[in-house]
Amino acid sequence: MNNFQLSGNLIDILQQEIYPATLHIENGRIRRIERSAGPYEQYLLPGFVDAHVHIESSMLTPAEFARLAVVHGTVGTISDPHEIANVLGVPGVIYMMENGLQTPFKSYFGAPSCVPATSFETAGATVDVKDVADLLQLPQVKYLSEMMNFPGVLHKDQEVMAKIAVAKAAGKPVDGHAPGLRGEAAQQYIAAGISTDHECFTIEEALEKLQYGMHILIREGSAARNFDALIPLLHDHPEKIMFCSDDKHPDSLVEGHINLLVRRALALGIDLFKVLRAACVNPVLHYKMDVGLLREGDPADFVVVDNTTEFNVLSTYINGIQVAAAGKTLINSVKAGIVNNFDCRRQTPEDFRIPVDGDAQTAVVQVIEALDGQLITNRISATLPVKDGALYSDPSQDVLKLAVVNRYQPAPAALGFIRNFGFTKGAVASSVAHDSHNIIAVGVDDESLCAAVNAVIRERGGISVVNGDEVQVLPLPVAGLMSQLDGYVVAERYSALDKAAKELGSELGAPFMTLSFMALLVIPHLKLSDKGLFDGDGFGFVSIF
Repeated sequence: MNNFQLSGNLIDILQQEIYPATLHIENGRIRRIERSAGPYEQYLLPGFVDAHVHIESSMLTPAEFARLAVVHGTVGTISDPHEIANVLGVPGVIYMMENGLQTPFKSYFGAPSCVPATSFETAGATVDVKDVADLLQLPQVKYLSEMMNFPGVLHKDQEVMAKIAVAKAAGKPVDGHAPGLRGEAAQQYIAAGISTDHECFTIEEALEKLQYGMHILIREGSAARNFDALIPLLHDHPEKIMFCSDDKHPDSLVEGHINLLVRRALALGIDLFKVLRAACVNPVLHYKMDVGLLREGDPADFVVVDNTTEFNVLSTYINGIQVAAAGKTLINSVKAGIVNNFDCRRQTPEDFRIPVDGDAQTAVVQVIEALDGQLITNRISATLPVKDGALYSDPSQDVLKLAVVNRYQPAPAALGFIRNFGFTKGAVASSVAHDSHNIIAVGVDDESLCAAVNAVIRERGGISVVNGDEVQVLPLPVAGLMSQLDGYVVAERYSALDKAAKELGSELGAPFMTLSFMALLVIPHLKLSDKGLFDGDGFGFVSIF
């Protein structure tokens, strides 16, 4: 079974050597590596690993994500199932693991550490210390997922510290999430046992955390892009750097994955072995993944590429099975079952009205300023006209109404304002809204806003675009986060909705991805939960006025 030989110029990352060799594969493992005459026109190297990703954000199930990722030479992922855990709890995490096991792809998961993410939003489930301890005993669970509650770590919150303790007892690392944390606070956070951070957005912050012993993940996803700011770190800290996507929409996964970061890093003149250490080796060693590193006795997980500059992937092997060749996936599509948690009534335009007391002609409001390519937001203000005793979107100022609707139980919509979506007409809505995944929507008028939200409610999850009488929807029936469809079909349909959103006037690179983070309260500075406008610095609710 899976017994064959394959020759090429072998890239030995650990020994920093390239030499012609023949791999002898038996029963899915590398039995022998034989140096040969060569040289060859193709190169052999360990497969790429995404060191931190929320697979749910691709809108694909793990099995479908795998089908697309292997085409780009990815053989495994370290995935935080935090998103589905916020919707369904532990059963959602188990769903992800069982679905991932239906392919040869090496999907490894974390035990979610912060479900719900905060007490200032409504989630669909809770994952407590016992749940975390139980999950950490499973072979597919390799770590405690990102500890977003860094104030809880700094103040030694009992439950937070108990979750870290059970991870340590299980001998598994703890992932971090501490954007902007510096100095003594960062030192204290890391000393608690936090081993990584993927949220650094300046090189100064990353260097400080490296100094305190952290591993730094360079993230390049569909919304958050930190590659350019952080890639110089790889010159001097190759043993402490990994590559990750964090959140990647299906259209960009079709275009490429970790292979694109490898290509970009090499184009900047960074040493080949340092780049490949970050892309292939460091995640395997840090998380103790059962992924081969092209050594005798290892699982036969490797990639064949055409050269060492472009790194065009010719084929991908996992456990000695060819899973991709010539730009095509060889993994069959698997029909996923539906799991969900959705109990939301249809809305009316009146539900999105923001009344103003008295007879004022204008009102000054706090506005979330979205930043393209970043998860952080700015806090700005705007003066809006009052019409018929209420506030509405003002496209002339690019100040649009933002709404979050509780999808787990009937409740009034939370309302606020946002800048930089640029819409001059229509609205968009999504049930992908980190971290609790209520319905989030932005629009130029209450009628469009209502229509976009109701389109998502009709499908019990999805993303929608409303432009006049035209309503487009991509249903996401799996937990309101993922599609059951073939990954390439999802990518095509998502691209159509992305185009439709941009035709409303948005110049954001990924409007839906940006929208999904506007309810992420653990990232500063101003966000909107289903309970109201939230100050990420003071960690409490504030008035929109």
